Amino acid sequence: MHWPRLLRHWLHPDWLTRLAFPAAVLDRIEAAVAEAERAQGAELRFVVEGALDTPALLRGVSARERALQVFSDLRVWDTEHNNGVLIYLLLADHDVEIVADRGLNGRVDADQWRAVCAQMETCFARGDYTQGALLGIERVAALLAQHDPAKPVGELDNRPALI
Repeated sequence: MHWPRLLRHWLHPDWLTRLAFPAAVLDRIEAAVAEAERAQGAELRFVVEGALDTPALLRGVSARERALQVFSDLRVWDTEHNNGVLIYLLLADHDVEIVADRGLNGRVDADQWRAVCAQMETCFARGDYTQGALLGIERVAALLAQHDPAKPVGELDNRPALI
C-alpha cells in the first residue's frame, strides 16, 4: 500500500477539480478540441479525473490502467475509422496519459505521446491547468496531422469530461 498516494487522493475533493477547471476553462478546451479536429482526421476526448476511489487505490490502479478503462467507458474507440484519442488527466497524481485507438497504431510513436504527456505534466505541476490542457491538445493535433490527415467527421463530444 502506498500511503502518500492514498492521502493525495483522499484529500482531493471534487471542488478542487472544478477550481482547476472552471466552466470558462472547459469552454476553451472544448474550442481547442474542435479546432484540433478540423486540422486532422482523428477524434479527441479530454477527460479530467480528480481522484480515484479507495477500492481502485487499494488495488493499485495506475493512471494508465484508469485511462484505458475511461477510453472504453466513454467509447472513444467507437469511431468509424478507429481513430479516437483520449487525453486523460488524473489530477491528484498530476499524471497525464494518452490512449490512441487501433487505427492510429504505429503512426505516432509511443515516445512522442510520452513527450506530450511530460510537457502537460510540467504545466500542471506549476498549477497552470489551462496552458497545460491547451498545449497538450495542440501537440496531439500536430502529431495527428502528420499521421492522420483524413477528413474530420466529428463523432465524439468535444466537451471535456470531469469525472
